[in-house]
Amino acid sequence: MADSEATQILQQLREGDDSAADRLLPLVYDDLRALAHKYFRGDGARHTLQPTALVHEVFVRLVHQPGSAWQDRAHFFAVCARAMRAILTDYARRKRAAKRGGGWNRVAVEPLAGANQPDPIDALALSDALEELATLNEHHAQLVELRFLAGLTTAEIADVLQCSESSVERQWRAVRAWLSRRLQTAEHG
Repeated sequence: MADSEATQILQQLREGDDSAADRLLPLVYDDLRALAHKYFRGDGARHTLQPTALVHEVFVRLVHQPGSAWQDRAHFFAVCARAMRAILTDYARRKRAAKRGGGWNRVAVEPLAGANQPDPIDALALSDALEELATLNEHHAQLVELRFLAGLTTAEIADVLQCSESSVERQWRAVRAWLSRRLQTAEHG
């Protein structure tokens, strides 16, 4: 029910109903906070930006953005994941620049290789890897954002990317291996 209701409200936003944002937030807030918490898992008190602040910044940026054309709830969350990554990457770059390159800003995300506990990943290394992947294959970069960052299911990703679930799973295995190697190389080299 919440999925279809959120999709209807997103349609109303696309049509210019500014009051729809007030109805959307309660429907998506808990899921957006869960998404934000994925970025902060394992980061503890080292991070001054908090998940709640990240959710609010993303929501305000996206909902009041003119010309937004979300297809449905899954697409909205995919866009939110991309926006969260961009905000955290900008934040990490500013923080690193302020310290003149000192320290790593690591955030924990879902494990790449199926480990039980996620290892912290450098937010800048992840962003750089996704930018590199986008130059190689934009579709694969979008797949990573949807699965790895937005936490969408295979069926939701297939719907957003307009392909079969088996295609999503096959591509995910290959992309996950590439991303894991790329992040290990960034960490050790």
